[in-house]
Amino acid sequence: MFSRAFRVRSNTAIKGSDRRKLRADVAAAFPHLSAEQLAEFIPNKEELNVIKICSHKGEAVTVYMNHRNPILFEIEKALYPTVYTLWLYPDLLPAFSTWPPVLQKLAGGADLMLPGVVVPSSGFPQVERGALCAVTLLGNRAPVAVAVATMSTAEMLAAGMKGKGFAVLHTYMDHLWEYGDKSCPPTLAPLVTDSAEKESAEDEEEMEKKEPVISFSTDPLQHVDVGDLSLKEQDSCAVLMGTEGLEESRAAETAQDANAEVQEEAEDSRTPQEQMDALFNQCFFHALKCKVKKSDLPLLTSTFLRSHMFSCCPAGQQLDIKKSSYKKFSKFLQCMQQQRILQVKELNKGVESIVEVDWKHPDIKAFAVPEGFSSASAAKDSKSEDREQAYHAPEIIPLYGVSTKMIPLFQESGHRKGSILSSSEVRNIIINYVKTNELVDETNKNFVRVNAILCDCLLDKSEQDEISKLKWDDLLSRCLERLQPLHQVTFFGQEPIVRKGNIEPIDITIAQRSSNKKVTIIKNLELYGLDPQCVANILQQKVQASATITPVPGTKDRVQVQIQGNQIHHLAKMLLEEYQLPRKYIQGLEKAPKLSRKK
Repeated sequence: MFSRAFRVRSNTAIKGSDRRKLRADVAAAFPHLSAEQLAEFIPNKEELNVIKICSHKGEAVTVYMNHRNPILFEIEKALYPTVYTLWLYPDLLPAFSTWPPVLQKLAGGADLMLPGVVVPSSGFPQVERGALCAVTLLGNRAPVAVAVATMSTAEMLAAGMKGKGFAVLHTYMDHLWEYGDKSCPPTLAPLVTDSAEKESAEDEEEMEKKEPVISFSTDPLQHVDVGDLSLKEQDSCAVLMGTEGLEESRAAETAQDANAEVQEEAEDSRTPQEQMDALFNQCFFHALKCKVKKSDLPLLTSTFLRSHMFSCCPAGQQLDIKKSSYKKFSKFLQCMQQQRILQVKELNKGVESIVEVDWKHPDIKAFAVPEGFSSASAAKDSKSEDREQAYHAPEIIPLYGVSTKMIPLFQESGHRKGSILSSSEVRNIIINYVKTNELVDETNKNFVRVNAILCDCLLDKSEQDEISKLKWDDLLSRCLERLQPLHQVTFFGQEPIVRKGNIEPIDITIAQRSSNKKVTIIKNLELYGLDPQCVANILQQKVQASATITPVPGTKDRVQVQIQGNQIHHLAKMLLEEYQLPRKYIQGLEKAPKLSRKK
């Protein structure tokens, strides 16, 4: 639907009554959303806009915007989430996985055929014809498309997994996604590893020989040129094109400019993994030799990768740690540390920083800057790259671990102590448990009868003789309270990190110094991938006040930013608007000075 450009007809803000109606509509459309998630999704105070657009086919579509990103679109009074929303709530819709090469075809306007759907060992989600579904890529829970099932799960299996399975409405990389901030999907590792998916990845070539995976529109403008794909992607996508057209497409491709790059790759006897290893080594030494200074240390490893190594990557190439033999950037740095090139320390729990670099190391001294770069231009470009390099706020997802006391409640669903679940998964497990054990109160379905297991898991000793029924909301909230709190943080270009407890917010306080002077103190920036020294430098330039980095009292390795005056207004603008951090992860914004009204 959004594979081609659309025309915006109007853009207006959503006011109080319309906002309440929208929240009620969302609650009806997506009943799995909790009250807390619903309030976060449709907030009371943050700016929401409604945009009326006209698609290239003339269809009238309503788009709802929040934080400059489209979060919902409405067609004929039916609400659909965008990929931006599904990245925040990945379990909102039943999900079906496909192969990564298929994504480009889906973004071009194609529908998803059943031979291209990966069959997990646990089986498909049970959906009916016309059900709204999410499409994910193999190995990542982050949805990349929103689609409508053209047949039920039973019909898909009865058809032998042949034919059209899903009509695609919206995808990552289409024009609706481009209307937002154009961020990339987060990397959400499956909570429970599916061995069948790994095995099916090995059988990808056999899958490709069956029949075309995608059905295409007759509109030639919606076809994607195979010449734009790399040689490796063409082989993976051979099934998409059909065997007859593939030979013609390859012959046409040899006449294109990209042919030179393909020949260079063919001449290189190294495997793609070895080539990516070499590229990481080149960018690593280039960044240390030309971009990083001693005064920059300690330097967050995420900042080093994002702001320094990425800018050293040659034109036409892209760093991807997953395609290297290291798989994780932390392992790459560990290898460099073993060679005594640098030293990495975990200054804060789960956050690593480069604390020392041996610039006299033979490998650094022997490294020659590639052609097209010079030491002077590299230093000059470093500043511009830092300005151009957008900060990517980490993806933070609250998770819950099954505790010893809660095992009896979760063992029926196959979970055990330490199992990690999202809030929506916990909700579904509890609902299924109640329905399976027929605990819904017959006289009032808003209540659930408390059996022995619910009594032991959810009630205090003083309550066990008094409470025989619980409201649904009370039941679910008690369950979440008694699970072990966890959170998953995914920094840009890095693997997800799961930590115990709830993430600490960025803490902003105002302190009184001598002569009644005030200073603003900011803590916990490192937890969100922000370099305290970089934040201090930017604030100092903006407010023209002295800013320093000082140790956090009572700790050895943690630091805080201290700047003269009450600068909370400037901090709020930088953290909320420029860095796009959610307000709930910032503590102390209410301490901003009141602005005096001019008469």
